[in-house]
Amino acid sequence: MGIVVGYLATPEGRAALEAAIDEGKRRDERVVVVVSMRRDATDEEQMQVETELNAVRAELVSRNVVYDVLVLDGGDVADDLIRTAEELGAELIVIGLRRRSPVGKLILGANAQRVLFDAPCPVLTVKPPLA
Repeated sequence: MGIVVGYLATPEGRAALEAAIDEGKRRDERVVVVVSMRRDATDEEQMQVETELNAVRAELVSRNVVYDVLVLDGGDVADDLIRTAEELGAELIVIGLRRRSPVGKLILGANAQRVLFDAPCPVLTVKPPLA
């Protein structure tokens, strides 16, 4: 069981993490942070991701959240989130969405759409606060 959250070091990723923390605490569930690493990521990119994840771990510890961080090398965000949720029997997947223009709202990102349609559990979508 648990709350699976897709994380990137973006405003959308931080909003998703915040929502996952809130849900994890409310439900008394583990928060599983999933990061999809591109197979062709450079050593520098990998080190940057690890630095960002250390900050995420510190945040989770400071908020007394039981958590796991999974860095997957599949490179396909939707597949990684869906597979992790299936393997864990997750209660919820949390993903961040970009704010879009009125025309852009007609089109949902391909990864978000796949997660929404193929997830084995409910999906919570969040947007970052307006700047």
